[in-house]
Amino acid sequence: MEKKQGFFSALKEEVVRGLSPARSRAKSPARSASPMAALLRRRKSHRHAANPEALLIGRSGSLRPVMEGPDPDGGEAGDSKRVGSGLGHWVKGQLARAPSVASSNSNNAYKRSDLRLLLGVMGAPLAPVHETSSAQYILQQYTAASGGQKLQNSIRNAYALGKVKMLAAEFETAGKVTKNRNAARDTESGGFVLWQMNPDMWYVELSVGGSKVHAGCNGKIVWRHTPWLGAHTAKGPVRPLRRALQGLDPRTTASMFADARCIGEKKINGEDCFILKLCADPLTLKARSEGPAEIIRHVLFGYFSQKTGLLVHMEDSHLTRIQSSGGDAVYWETTINSFLDDYRLVEGIMIAHSGRSVVTLFRFGEMAMSHTKTRMEEAWTIEEVAFNVPGLSLDCFIPPADLRSGSISEACELPQEERGKSTIALSAHRAKVAALEKPHDCNIDGMVWKMEL
Repeated sequence: MEKKQGFFSALKEEVVRGLSPARSRAKSPARSASPMAALLRRRKSHRHAANPEALLIGRSGSLRPVMEGPDPDGGEAGDSKRVGSGLGHWVKGQLARAPSVASSNSNNAYKRSDLRLLLGVMGAPLAPVHETSSAQYILQQYTAASGGQKLQNSIRNAYALGKVKMLAAEFETAGKVTKNRNAARDTESGGFVLWQMNPDMWYVELSVGGSKVHAGCNGKIVWRHTPWLGAHTAKGPVRPLRRALQGLDPRTTASMFADARCIGEKKINGEDCFILKLCADPLTLKARSEGPAEIIRHVLFGYFSQKTGLLVHMEDSHLTRIQSSGGDAVYWETTINSFLDDYRLVEGIMIAHSGRSVVTLFRFGEMAMSHTKTRMEEAWTIEEVAFNVPGLSLDCFIPPADLRSGSISEACELPQEERGKSTIALSAHRAKVAALEKPHDCNIDGMVWKMEL
């Protein structure tokens, strides 16, 4: 008890004397080796008191900065130290006292770093960005290169007149390939006329080699008339005319590819292009199928020039399965590759004035080594294009009067009897529509369209 009372008495006298803050922040009683340490410090202070200059220098904070906080290295609290020197001494002391511990701490730090890397990569990985963003950028460039959104929205209707040349270039079977060696003589020439009107209305008439095919859409139904099937509606939802997408209708083209995704790049005729892929959804394919004819796949690829932003190539792939009664299924794959060229401005809109298409009809599946392939070619040129034609009305898109109330799948237009005489369950339907095959002139508002090209 006496030692403790002497210690606190000495500490009280130090505080009364108003010594330096560094001196008053000596080790706490818990850290003191004995109460005698305070008495030794008191004797030292008396020596400083005998030398007032030394005491002044020791007390002056402006001459030598003092370290705040307890002395970590166990030295005299009265010795002034530079700011931050205590941390350095502590680190040195740790390394000097326990090198093995420091080494293990380093290893643990590396382990923690590896763990953080793994957690950063595997903890919450994000899925890739959907390709729609890049597709939208490509379509924006295409719209700008075609004349701009504002100008395209101002178009209410359109008209185009063109010439076509068609040729059956090649016929292939399992045994041999027959090529047309008289291409110039066997080429069939003709022409087409196309009318369009917002929203989703169009009419086209094509006359080649003495045969005439015409089709239209009034915004609600799509109908067609061919010499071998007569007039009929097409199953499925309303769709744009493919011929209009071949450089004649940039607004519909951009709208159709809005849900496409960019799948890469490819050179087309030496020109770098972005590739957009568009697939028909299963519900649409089911709606377009009927009876024994089932449409399995319909994919469209658009190739947009990186230099000009315009559509320069389009590939259309269409696969249909036809199940015959009591036999094997027959598959028809139709592929159309179209190349667009000679873009020119028409009333501010870029229109492709020429191009060519290569059509391949591939039939297979009835029996082994019984496939047939037919390749045809078409070249076209555009003679006239006009927008916002005065006088064009809804009456120009009325379906023909002899249009059947029923519908027929587009697969029924495949020429099975000319490509292997496939026995399918559509012969009865062909007999029913045979009576409808008659000359059909398109007379709209007193106008008779004749293709004399």
